[in-house]
Amino acid sequence: MLASTLAVSACRKEKANGFEGYAFVANQEGQAIAAVDLTAFVVAKHIRIDGQPKSVLAHPTREAIYALGTGNGAIYEVDPAKLAFRRKVTLAGDLVDLQLTDTGELWALARAPRKLMLLDPDTLKPTKQLALPAEPVALALAQREPWALILYEDAPPTLIDRRQPTIVAKIDLPHRATIARFQANGKALLFGAREARMLSIYELPSRQLLTHLPLALEPERFCFKPDGGQLFITGKGLDAVVIVYPYRGEVAETVLAGHEPGAMAAASTPDVDYLFIASPSRGDVSVLDIVTHKTVAVVSVGKDPAFLTITPDNQYALVLNQASGDMAVLRIKSITPNRNKTAPLFTMIPVGSKPVQAVVRAV
Repeated sequence: MLASTLAVSACRKEKANGFEGYAFVANQEGQAIAAVDLTAFVVAKHIRIDGQPKSVLAHPTREAIYALGTGNGAIYEVDPAKLAFRRKVTLAGDLVDLQLTDTGELWALARAPRKLMLLDPDTLKPTKQLALPAEPVALALAQREPWALILYEDAPPTLIDRRQPTIVAKIDLPHRATIARFQANGKALLFGAREARMLSIYELPSRQLLTHLPLALEPERFCFKPDGGQLFITGKGLDAVVIVYPYRGEVAETVLAGHEPGAMAAASTPDVDYLFIASPSRGDVSVLDIVTHKTVAVVSVGKDPAFLTITPDNQYALVLNQASGDMAVLRIKSITPNRNKTAPLFTMIPVGSKPVQAVVRAV
């Protein structure tokens, strides 16, 4: 009797516990932040704002969720405990970007007027400002060093010391950079040049360009492995992911992955490391084993999957579908290599009109 009971128990699927927290989803056309309860996997509340959010951030130490408005220079703050709108602050005619460091520094990049601002989290007002020499298009922040990097439409990128802030270097590149990220240790910058199909690595201690790596596609999106040891690149020109070892300064491999691959997210567990790659035109997500560089599964998720994120406990991959207005949830532990290269969809949650970005916060 005991043996049969143990046998039945062994055959049962392990119950999914969910994640004790919320996914806050920016619904651009719905003009709202959807708070998705990740223990029940339902929308707990739609938090209305009077603008179209294009990005959303969670402060690492404060009870605050920030959303950046589209083209109106506004930042919206939400109380994650009460699931309620807290305030709106308009800082400029047009804010290009809003980013947080791991220590809670909140930085805003404005196009009109052209400036970089450090914001007080209590007031959302600037405490430090830096006028910029040209029209900015993107901001990158180092996490372990006090650096910021700004890309411009028609000027070389500038390296900024965040402590003053002040411009400390103009970086002359052979091709116009369209995307940039700091290496995980903050000691180098990686620049992608879309037209040239090139990845350039710039060392910060020496202020020198180390190498230029030709790519098989136009670099449009970067995604790092959680430990920073691998960089994954997707873009137009090839149905593939380029895998780069940034610390070695070399391209490891170019791997076929889905159709017109786009947004990515990487997850690390004690058992396996996966890269999730969205294919918006086909409405599916490919799952790549980061160690073997092999596709282990392809999952249909919805219409126009354009953003992915991983819960902090590495239990779930969350996929936002812009056209169908929902969030697909994949349970990472349920993804196992099989002959058919399939994996189950854990659940689907309607979240609102044109979800464009999400951030997960524990409670």
